[in-house]
Amino acid sequence: MKKEIHPKEYRLVVFKDMSNEETFITKSTVATKDTITMEDGKEYPLVKLEISNTSHPFYTGKIKLIDTAGRVDKFKTKYQKHFENRNKAE
Repeated sequence: MKKEIHPKEYRLVVFKDMSNEETFITKSTVATKDTITMEDGKEYPLVKLEISNTSHPFYTGKIKLIDTAGRVDKFKTKYQKHFENRNKAE
């Protein structure tokens, strides 16, 4: 194993899923300017996440599309003929 390639500055950091307000604390070296005070009264660095295992459809079993840029609609429009031909072949 190579020496001195891993960071040495691990600290406790709070990760917060902004879609459902779930938080979890883990060790990390991620740089962040935000902080949060948890139930234990301590202040921790905060990393805001758009999606985590508590809101991701794969882990929750719920199908939910989060599409703010219309990418899903563009994809469906672009490949609609391909899907129609495929369904006819079946």
